[in-house]
Amino acid sequence: MLKEEKIFIKNDPLTIEALLHKGSSQKGVLVCHPHSLMGGSMYNNVVEAVAEVFAAQNYTTLRFNFRGVGASSGNYDEGNGEAQDIIAAGRHLQELGLSEIYLCGYSFGAWAGAKAIARKDDMFSQCIFISPPDKYFGFDFKALSGKVNLLICGNYDDFCDIHNMKYQSEVMESKLEIIDGADHFYAGREKEIQEILLKYIKFGHNTKKRGTILAKYHG
Repeated sequence: MLKEEKIFIKNDPLTIEALLHKGSSQKGVLVCHPHSLMGGSMYNNVVEAVAEVFAAQNYTTLRFNFRGVGASSGNYDEGNGEAQDIIAAGRHLQELGLSEIYLCGYSFGAWAGAKAIARKDDMFSQCIFISPPDKYFGFDFKALSGKVNLLICGNYDDFCDIHNMKYQSEVMESKLEIIDGADHFYAGREKEIQEILLKYIKFGHNTKKRGTILAKYHG
């Protein structure tokens, strides 16, 4: 079981509720949850799976609740304030001394993550999007070129267009991994996400060639 401590991060004038696992003093990952108004929180199954696999590789992990969720103060802000939440959480990891910080956004967390990158693209050394909901939110994929390293999605996702992801992975020069038969929520498919991330952590970020579908995972 992942060993984490509850912390609160200043995000003037708000505070962010978060769970911190202390691993490496240099490498870490910030994990962003799905839509705040649709039950999304840092306890989401995908968010937990991401934190677990990074922690197992000795990364420091930080998952947190966006404003208005759980004990995080404030109210939902249509992705704009949530992008500032991401920046505040990333700054906390920097203050801990981490120099290599991954950003992993799932669903709405990917959309807010895209906004955060647009404001402060030098904070994160690697960026991973899981099921970016392009059918519901506008993404400027061209502006994300060279900034998103890995995309993960299922080919039965009603919120993320797999055909568009194939195209946009080329636009962004990103790796694309498809989990065959998975929908947007990945119930029972968390291990497959972890397998993809484990391979990426160990080998993917050292590979210069992007824009290819590495494999299809079958459950």
